[in-house]
Amino acid sequence: MFFTSVGEGVKKGLQTTWTLAKIVIPVYIIVTVLKYTPVLNFVANIFRPFMKIFNLPGEAVLPLVFGNLVNLYAGTAAMGAIDLTPMQITTIAVMLSFSHSMLVETAVTTKLNAKVSHVVGIRVGLAIVFGIIVGQLGGALC
Repeated sequence: MFFTSVGEGVKKGLQTTWTLAKIVIPVYIIVTVLKYTPVLNFVANIFRPFMKIFNLPGEAVLPLVFGNLVNLYAGTAAMGAIDLTPMQITTIAVMLSFSHSMLVETAVTTKLNAKVSHVVGIRVGLAIVFGIIVGQLGGALC
């Protein structure tokens, strides 16, 4: 019984690792490649003014986009591929805790007959408000 449970746990652990690796590795590679092209600087320059509200560099838009459009693991992979301070990582993590996997969760919201615009508005609004709070608090502490 013990060895069966251990075997099943190892099997499920490997399946989970494979599922996450299929998301994390490609996103990490994409963002890493973008770092060595003019594309990342171009995107960063466009979003730098908006991201300053959160005390984040322009590049931080990538983890937010990946996290919101794909899932938290994609956002985490994008964070790992760019240079961020612990406080910047915390700010992005707080923001993504409110607004992540928007496409999938919006589909779930429609199944629950909730008003999508309200749910998305609340989630994005909370991400922005708490991103500002954490970002500014972190900026004051650092």
